[in-house]
Amino acid sequence: MKNFFNKFIPRRPLPSRARVNEQLKHQTTALYEMYAGIFGPDKVVLKAVKLDALSLMNSENTGERVLALQKLVFEDPTMEKIPTLQEIPAILVAIEEEIASLMARRSLEDRLEKKINDKMEERHQEYVREIKMQVLKEEENNVENPQTLKKYAMLEVLEQKKLTKSAMEITRPETLGEIVGQERAVDALRSKLASPYPQHLILYGPPGVGKTTAARLVLEAAKALKFTPFAQEAPFIEVDGTTLRWDSRGMTNPLLGSVHDPIYQGARRDLAETGVPEPKPGLATDAHGGILFIDEIGEMDAMLQNKLLKVLEDKRVSFESAYYDPSDPNVPKYIRKLFEDGAPADFILIGATTRDASEINPAIRSRCAEIYFEPLTPKHIEEIVYNAAVKLDVALESDVAALISEYTIEGRKAVNILSDAFGIALYRSSDQEKVVITHEDVYKVVQVSRLTPFVNLKAANIGEVGKVFGLGVAGYLGSVLEIEAVSFAAGEKGKGRMRFNDTAGSMAKDSVFNAAAVVRKITGEDLGNYDIHINIIGGGRIDGPSAGTGILAAIISAITERPIRQDVAVTGEISIQGKVKAVGGVFEKAYGAKQAGITTMIIPKENEKDIPQGHLGLEICPVDNVEEALAILLSDTEQKSA
Repeated sequence: MKNFFNKFIPRRPLPSRARVNEQLKHQTTALYEMYAGIFGPDKVVLKAVKLDALSLMNSENTGERVLALQKLVFEDPTMEKIPTLQEIPAILVAIEEEIASLMARRSLEDRLEKKINDKMEERHQEYVREIKMQVLKEEENNVENPQTLKKYAMLEVLEQKKLTKSAMEITRPETLGEIVGQERAVDALRSKLASPYPQHLILYGPPGVGKTTAARLVLEAAKALKFTPFAQEAPFIEVDGTTLRWDSRGMTNPLLGSVHDPIYQGARRDLAETGVPEPKPGLATDAHGGILFIDEIGEMDAMLQNKLLKVLEDKRVSFESAYYDPSDPNVPKYIRKLFEDGAPADFILIGATTRDASEINPAIRSRCAEIYFEPLTPKHIEEIVYNAAVKLDVALESDVAALISEYTIEGRKAVNILSDAFGIALYRSSDQEKVVITHEDVYKVVQVSRLTPFVNLKAANIGEVGKVFGLGVAGYLGSVLEIEAVSFAAGEKGKGRMRFNDTAGSMAKDSVFNAAAVVRKITGEDLGNYDIHINIIGGGRIDGPSAGTGILAAIISAITERPIRQDVAVTGEISIQGKVKAVGGVFEKAYGAKQAGITTMIIPKENEKDIPQGHLGLEICPVDNVEEALAILLSDTEQKSA
């Protein structure tokens, strides 16, 4: 150590006038050695370079060497004044006191570090002893026996057996382009989900049209985009709302999570022994950073829906328990964090439902964007069947896809019919290389499943007197109604009677009386001179007024014997002034018309903006009054009465 710092002492002979400085130089050198003893020579040199003091340390001037020592000890690079011989003694005293303080601090740190190391070693030995005791205890209390080991081996054997994929798995769309008939809905879903600020969503529509598949595929597309918040590992958690029920005790809640109390339900054994409740996060936390998809969200328990709203606001799930004691030292950190901070639940909610929007919790609707999936037309079903046949590697006889489309409007059901027919065809032609599904195979499936054609009403090119096609809607599915009327001369003038389905709704009966008033206004005929019978074929109950225009047309056709076109369907409420008023469900009714082969659809003028012109290939004719509607319905230039 001395040799290291002696090289910084000037080696030339000292003049007689420098004897006064000799003691100061030795004191300075001694302080350098003490300082180096604390940090080590190498660190002192590095520190001197950092503080720009190395050249001062090599100086022959005592004042400069003292200045360098000042910089090192007090770690102050701003010191620039070189002390005089008179100032050096006081400075050396201050440096000595600081070095003494550093040495005392270092000594204390060394003692503390030694104690810490001793404690860590002691705890390590205790931990090793506990592990050894646990292992010995497990070996002594081994619960395994030949019977349990045999059952375990049987489970292992079962795990090795795997069936091939189901037909539904094979035919499920793998890209957004494979989702048939939902281009508008998919575009809307993509724009709202694959965004820097994705929105909660509710998807409306009939079953089997691709709501769940579209949501899953849009998430995968969003993961590939840099500007979305979804990471590659973002989860898609799917649950059926009909299986979720609210538990007021908070002990069984798979959606939001539950608390396993040590008495009622039992926490983990080691926690139960110390009386510590154990929170267990649910699906909301599993979906953190991704999508929580709740199918049939309209069927969820109302209380659980309200609790879900709180989670959507806070982006966390909170837990409570009367058994939780925050001052209990036996509570693990993760349990303490769950009770005090809650479990993270920052996800995007996508709910799907077949219910009407009016039946969904308004509070949930207000927090979600809404997207409507459309019913599938026969052409869509045919395309789904063809795509599924390609994936199943099976050939179809001519018009098999069209035959299947007559029995369902659900894509899922169409694939099921195809796969059942595939099984029959495979059994029938087991020795052939290429399986071909025939009409007979489909009919066998239809008969054994007791299926009936989804649409029995068909449009025709021949006009009929007293018969008109009206339009109804139930949920998201439109349908064509056959309205017929027949008239006879009354036995006594002015005492004719009008009869209507007893099962029809009161609003539909009101439409009949409104129509009677308009008939007299248009034709000048007094319906009191006729016995008129009006019938809704099938006896269906009509709850709305939308059949008014159709009933009017049927009555006028019956008393004037003018045929009504059978390729036209009409919807619209009628006023006693002859105005055709707006009705609901126009978009859905168009699908019912298309299913029945209708080519022209008459709607109220007020509904013109509700449906695009040419939708589904239909000619949409908005009318303002009954005269305009009758001009279309009773125009028989192309249609002749049977």
